[in-house]
Amino acid sequence: MNQPFANSRRNGLTRELIEALFPMFEQASAGAIAVDCDSRITWINSRYAELLGLDDPAGAIGRLVRQVIPQTRMPEVVDSGKPLLLDIMEHNRQQLVVTRLPYYDDEGRIVGAVAFVLYDDLQPLTPLVTKYRRLHQDLVAARKALAKKVRGTRYSLGDFVGASPLALEVKRRARLAAGRDMPVLLLGETGTGKEVLAQAIHSVSARAVKPFVGVNVAAVPDNLLEAEFFGVAPGAYTGADRRVREGKFALADGGTLFLDEVGDMPLALQVKLLRALQEGEIEPLGSNRVASVDVRVIAATSRPLEAMVAEGSFRSDLYYRLNVLEIPIPPLRDRLVDLGVLCEALLGDICDGLEMRGEITDAGIAALGSYDWPGNIRELRNVLERALAMGEDSGLLDADAIFRALPRNDRHSVATASPKPVRPLAQTLAEAEAHAIEEALVACRGNRTRAARRLGISRSVLYQKLARLS
Repeated sequence: MNQPFANSRRNGLTRELIEALFPMFEQASAGAIAVDCDSRITWINSRYAELLGLDDPAGAIGRLVRQVIPQTRMPEVVDSGKPLLLDIMEHNRQQLVVTRLPYYDDEGRIVGAVAFVLYDDLQPLTPLVTKYRRLHQDLVAARKALAKKVRGTRYSLGDFVGASPLALEVKRRARLAAGRDMPVLLLGETGTGKEVLAQAIHSVSARAVKPFVGVNVAAVPDNLLEAEFFGVAPGAYTGADRRVREGKFALADGGTLFLDEVGDMPLALQVKLLRALQEGEIEPLGSNRVASVDVRVIAATSRPLEAMVAEGSFRSDLYYRLNVLEIPIPPLRDRLVDLGVLCEALLGDICDGLEMRGEITDAGIAALGSYDWPGNIRELRNVLERALAMGEDSGLLDADAIFRALPRNDRHSVATASPKPVRPLAQTLAEAEAHAIEEALVACRGNRTRAARRLGISRSVLYQKLARLS
């Protein structure tokens, strides 16, 4: 227990906090490691050494952590003093869910950081995630206030919450997109978080210091879209401003242009947009001068673009120009396992600045799981806000509070079929997990490494689960 902190006498109250939380984290992890203020390894447990394939764990002590784990973000935590909760790290073709926490001395100086490779079951960590989110509410509020003053982003990849295999794949592709300066197409239903992901990609890309400019194509009248994109020259038409009006391309020069609901763009403008993307040039409305622009385009749509291309309502050449890297965002109903961490994140944001707390019980989460979420994350937030507004002052949301807040629309309402016998939740989850592992092993012909990859867990975690099933 004391090994990670044995050589650090200066940690004070922060050390006490870390030591209080440490057993819970390690119990719910597949490995743990600690570094000092120079990002050198001071401690590593046997499970993490096994996961990394280290034959001599003691030989790693004193080495720079990136010499042992090239993809780690531990130095970033040490430098910034900010925790990275539920982050994704790729190592040896495995996707690992990692939480990294800084720790300080009595004077508030960074003295190191600890990291945990988590199980796919994040329920034991939910209270801890909530505590750390609340500790950093002031930082989040300051960032939001700053975003209102400058043209930038409010969201990072940590704001796309979820640890299911589908959510992890979205984050993996987003990190890939952030590292490559190419067009990205986000596909997903309304309310799945397309703009959050677009801003997150920009915020960790090479263009992060430049503007992020978004335009919702569906919200702008067709006759104004050209001016919205390319700008207007002085006196271009009767009643036009005598000053130059810059369009979204000019405002986004050097940065990222986010085209939301690009599937609603009229054909006439599609041609001009394609030319601007191919040539890197725009011509403001009413002007004879061509201006060069450098923008990275992230487009998003909830419409079936491939079908629209087939029927001729969306140009195929523009589709292929936009769809260089495609990121499908799954609907909420396909990743209900993320409901717990999503509720914690949303309730923390909803209650930010309010003199109340917001918590949800396991029964409340189970009630949410009985609904099919046509409005996805946006609707989930609305339901939680309604449940808080209609509930008791305690802010504790149980199943009754959730059912009162859920819509009563027959098409999307909670199933009303004849009730089935209710089994303990632990038994249901254990059977579902065993079934998923069995299917993965069959699909991979017994290869446990490939099966673990398909399940979105590490090989060591799969071995532990198989041992419990045997």
